[in-house]
Amino acid sequence: MKEDINFEDAMEKLEKIAEELESEDLSLDASVKKFEEGMELSKKCNEILQNAEKKITVLINGEEQNFSVNNEE
Repeated sequence: MKEDINFEDAMEKLEKIAEELESEDLSLDASVKKFEEGMELSKKCNEILQNAEKKITVLINGEEQNFSVNNEE
């Protein structure tokens, strides 16, 4: 899997994998491989979301600090 995949592309691939696992007659080996790929994509999505949450928290905390400094003057 590409490390530079974005959230939207990863989610799209996850949806496709879920559809394939639900609708197609896959062998056990193919199903396991699809499941593994889905788990990797899921971890990547979670990582992307956690990084976004950290950035938002930093931005919000920075704004709160700026607001506090401006109000104290």
